[in-house]
Amino acid sequence: MTTTETGKTKSASTGQKKRKVADCRLFPSEKQCTLTIAGTEEEVLEVAVHHAVTSHGHKSSPELRNQIRAMLKDEG
Repeated sequence: MTTTETGKTKSASTGQKKRKVADCRLFPSEKQCTLTIAGTEEEVLEVAVHHAVTSHGHKSSPELRNQIRAMLKDEG
C-alpha cells in the first residue's frame, strides 16, 4: 500500500477504484432509514437499487438506477 498526498491509501500495483457511498439518511423517507452502502460504483448501485425496491417500495427501472447513480458521493 502507498499513501497519496491526501493521506488516503491505495494499492501500489492496482491503483484501486474510488469507492462510492449511498447514504439513505440524505434522502427523505417515512422510514427514517440510516443505511449507508459503500464500495465500487457498480457494487453500490446494485445494492442500493435492491434496497430501494425491497425496503422503500420503489419500482426497479432504468430511471431509478439513474437517480441513485446521480446521488452517489465519493467516499471521503
